[in-house]
Amino acid sequence: MKKIFLLLLMPLFMFSKVHYAKVEPYETVTMKSTVSALVLDVDLDAEATIVSGKRIIYLDDRLDKINLESSKKSLVLLQEMLEINKDIAKSLKSTVNRQENYFTRINRLKTASKTQKDTAFSSFTSAKTQHLNTREKIVNLEKQILDMQYKIAQLEDTITKKSVVLNDKYVYKFLVRKGDYVNPGTSLVEIKDTSRSKLVIFVEAEDLIDIESKSIYLDGEKSEYKIDKAWRVADEKFISSYRVEIVMDAPQSTFSKLMKIELK
Repeated sequence: MKKIFLLLLMPLFMFSKVHYAKVEPYETVTMKSTVSALVLDVDLDAEATIVSGKRIIYLDDRLDKINLESSKKSLVLLQEMLEINKDIAKSLKSTVNRQENYFTRINRLKTASKTQKDTAFSSFTSAKTQHLNTREKIVNLEKQILDMQYKIAQLEDTITKKSVVLNDKYVYKFLVRKGDYVNPGTSLVEIKDTSRSKLVIFVEAEDLIDIESKSIYLDGEKSEYKIDKAWRVADEKFISSYRVEIVMDAPQSTFSKLMKIELK
């Protein structure tokens, strides 16, 4: 009878391995600073809450804003200078054409002296040189405008990065405080995406066969969920096991509940 009982239990052990995992937030991210700055404000009241459209960390951007305002004014002046020089170039182009026509006419006249021809040629080349110099100035101004536009974009990007604003994210833990000085790479805050949840289990190689088609039982009840990801490379920590993730709806109450998982 004992042998028969063991034979009946074998399929259960073979096809219904039990795993346990905590219900985790879908994603955990540690936000880091990309700039060097003094921490002016940290909204400590936001810790352990879901934040939406709210600034939770503010880094010193006073000099950046002054620099940005000055750069925008410089851009306007450069654009005005560009338009002025374009008008000058247009006027000089007309002068060049007139001087060229005059020199061409006088150069054909046999009655014109060499001095008259040389003077006409000198006036023509002088006008052409002025025109070319103005065109060169226009090119330089266009280059300066491009550089200034890039500088403005950089400053706007830097100012944006000095305010940490979240949308529908759970603030788990602040890693800096007001008065701290941070550098690029300094951890600022740990946040979690609680809009969904996931279970992470580790299975053996043979369990990966057709794992996507298996039904998932949670705490003994069949669920509608399916395997979201199944790694085909062994885990770095559990070197003989393979990571498997099950994505689920967010729990109605709290995370971190321990659940029994069976794949059948």
